[in-house]
Amino acid sequence: MLALSGLRGLIVSGEVHLLPDLFRTLRVLADDPAARRRFLVLCSAAPELLRQGAETLAERIAYHELSGFRPDEVGLPQPSKRWVRGGFPRSFLASSDIASDEWREQFIRTFIERDIPLFGLRIPAPALRRFRTLIAHYHAQTWNSAELARALGVTHTTVQRYLDVLTETFMVRQLPPWHENLSKRQLRAPKVYLRDTELLHTLLGVRNLRDLQAHPKVGASWEGFAIDVDLDHLGARSGEAYFWGTHASAELDLLIVRGSTRVRFEFKRTSSPSVTPSMRSALSDLRLQRIYVVHGGAETFPLTEKILAVPLSRIAQDVPPL
Repeated sequence: MLALSGLRGLIVSGEVHLLPDLFRTLRVLADDPAARRRFLVLCSAAPELLRQGAETLAERIAYHELSGFRPDEVGLPQPSKRWVRGGFPRSFLASSDIASDEWREQFIRTFIERDIPLFGLRIPAPALRRFRTLIAHYHAQTWNSAELARALGVTHTTVQRYLDVLTETFMVRQLPPWHENLSKRQLRAPKVYLRDTELLHTLLGVRNLRDLQAHPKVGASWEGFAIDVDLDHLGARSGEAYFWGTHASAELDLLIVRGSTRVRFEFKRTSSPSVTPSMRSALSDLRLQRIYVVHGGAETFPLTEKILAVPLSRIAQDVPPL
């Protein structure tokens, strides 16, 4: 209180999860109309793990989720470097691929050993590292907690707790399934993605574009990267992004729902995508008016009357925002 009460203007405080009692002080200071103060507090966790903020700053706080560098922000005609190195500034701006990989390795180690325990996940760092490595191999796949529980020798509820903490600390994205009133059996488990491709690549032992292009997870990595680009462009909020799939293998990689508006995406790393039976099934079952097939080429072109192929580099130009 003594340190902050005399300050005016915009006051920035980082790593606020290290001092949770700060929120009580901020409430008092924020309620002083004559002080003309605003606070910007930074933390690497979602509000669900910062209950002090939700309980003591109700009606006084707004949450903003910040991503790393976007492809359009770094001025690249092609997003390959951003895809490989990710959006963390020190990773992207490193002097070499080796230096970038070393920074990512140290970031993973310090985050797991120092930050994760602060959010209530009291497990040995080696166990959590094994769990994250397993998730890297699950990247872009449907979640199966029982299978990972057997691999780690713990219960499926413990594995789910690990996943939820990594989700709330912005390390993992859980993409929930969308359900329609259909006679077909639809998938009920979420798909999981490591949110930063650079961390995925480090856990997979990938250092550069050449390594990535030769890796069996290259397609899954590109899908996760494209999802982040699309969500950022469309400004999709939490609770608006889904995937859809059936047990007969029909699937839609990304479905964004805002009110009556639905925007649908398929992701194909190839530069010459084609219409698949899965796309036709999604058009019919979900009664879609348009599917965007996001690909790795350079040109936008129609595949059918309702299916438009759009290069990832032209999302902002050829896909209208919500």
